Amino acid sequence: MTNEMISAGAIARIWRGYTSVQNADKLERLFLDEAIPSIESNKPNGLKGLNLFRLDSETEVEFTTVMYFDSLESVKEFAGEDYQRAHIDPAVGPLLLRYDKVVKHHVVKETKFW
Repeated sequence: MTNEMISAGAIARIWRGYTSVQNADKLERLFLDEAIPSIESNKPNGLKGLNLFRLDSETEVEFTTVMYFDSLESVKEFAGEDYQRAHIDPAVGPLLLRYDKVVKHHVVKETKFW
């Protein structure tokens, strides 16, 4: 990902989901082998990039996705008019302990990579 891909004014669509330590590797594989490749192969208009983050603790594992879109209109084209509602893949749902049912949308103000 480069600075040119994620410019000021872009929209970051941020979602968090939590799973058990026992299901974490399986959920990660689902993200990496199925969910992300599916998004990539059907790349929505205005999608500029995606990050997947993992945070392990003793009792659970948090996954955060950040999808970058060039505008809120692009987000709506991807997620529909109810764009703030989380869309959970049927294969992912059973592995989640809980998740953000409302997705946050932040305006990107600056992006730097060194």
